[in-house]
Amino acid sequence: MKKMIKTPRNQSKRKIGSIGEEVAANFLKSKGFIILDRNFRKPWGEIDIIAEKDGVIRFVEVKSVSRETLPDVTRESEDYRPEELVHEKKLRKIARTAELYMASCMENREYQIDVIGVFLDTAHRKARCRLFEQVL
Repeated sequence: MKKMIKTPRNQSKRKIGSIGEEVAANFLKSKGFIILDRNFRKPWGEIDIIAEKDGVIRFVEVKSVSRETLPDVTRESEDYRPEELVHEKKLRKIARTAELYMASCMENREYQIDVIGVFLDTAHRKARCRLFEQVL
């Protein structure tokens, strides 16, 4: 396993990710989701949020971006899509981890994989979320 050296940039990215996951969890709760688990980790993958709504288990990948890191903050919603950073290889890892979670909990309910893109404006303490359902 690669050992990551802590640099200000890595710490900043980690902090943005952590804030984004918290914002996403609150967003899901406001939409009627029940949060079952967070940061479910296995050696080959991690699931940021595991939630349930209407009897369906949702495995949610969160991708966050801070307004301060965007190249052109005036057009952030049209031109920058953090959710597109969830590539096919990442989705396969999430699916494998989701299958293990379902088996370990002896769950036989329907499940799906969702992605949330989170835009953070830390200076003004604001955030905006976009939910993409059944991405795989």
